[in-house]
Amino acid sequence: MSEMPLILLFGHSGQLAWELRRSLAPLGEVVSAGVDGANHYLDLTDAAALDALVHELRPALMVNATAYTAVDKAESEQELAYRINADVVGEMGTLGAEMDIPVLHFSTDYVFSGDADAPWKEDDEPQPRSIYGKSKLAGEQALLASRADSLILRTAWVYGARGGNFLLTMQRLFHEKERLGVVADQYGAPTWSRMLAEATAQVLAQCKTPYGGFQFGQHSGEIFHLTAAGKASWHEFAQAILECSGDECVLDPISTEQYPTPAARPAYSVLSNDNLAAAFGVRLPHWRKGLALCLEEQLPPK
Repeated sequence: MSEMPLILLFGHSGQLAWELRRSLAPLGEVVSAGVDGANHYLDLTDAAALDALVHELRPALMVNATAYTAVDKAESEQELAYRINADVVGEMGTLGAEMDIPVLHFSTDYVFSGDADAPWKEDDEPQPRSIYGKSKLAGEQALLASRADSLILRTAWVYGARGGNFLLTMQRLFHEKERLGVVADQYGAPTWSRMLAEATAQVLAQCKTPYGGFQFGQHSGEIFHLTAAGKASWHEFAQAILECSGDECVLDPISTEQYPTPAARPAYSVLSNDNLAAAFGVRLPHWRKGLALCLEEQLPPK
């Protein structure tokens, strides 16, 4: 029996990386690299350490689930945001190209302006309006420029049982406040990290080679969108969470202008998933279905 291919996962305890550690396990030996309990400690600001780790492990595949995601803080920490979201991704691509290691990378809806009324397609022109979005777009461009065998999955509005995300924030606030204002004029597709990770594994399963490695083949260098189906405003998302929580809290719809933030948010972040479905036969269910399953898992057994 041949050995399982080694999958180097950048990230460990984040909401997506934690799920990927489980969903990718049937495809290979998943080894995580990061700072919080990972199999290998890695400070992503240290380019030499990244280079040394990849050369030491020589994985069959690199999966990057790390990012600088403090959207507002990025406005004042531009150098760090670009280091993690752009420079590091380019370095992964360079190593992948030199060592013949495919690279799968996750990006974001923030690469778009948000000025739309129909789901964004992969070939729509990116026009990010925040440092976070600009740094993530720079990461996409750096990876593609490296000429590595790569695949980029853009996603949006990710939530889960771990990490810092909208679901956990709302559940905390429901206990603390009797009334809460939630933005009702920004739209996206809330995407459960578990389903995002499982769909990623389904895509990668189709990219395995007969000799145990991975190749993206005709899809190398392509970008695909991967989110839940449907759309919601933040207010609608919060209301759905509240309805399942049993808490009592009044949710008032407010405008973006009533909730100013340092970084601009896209008003419309719904992504079209048609290309991914056509290429890999993978499509996530409606966001309400994903939320129901996630909340069901949170509940203690009866």
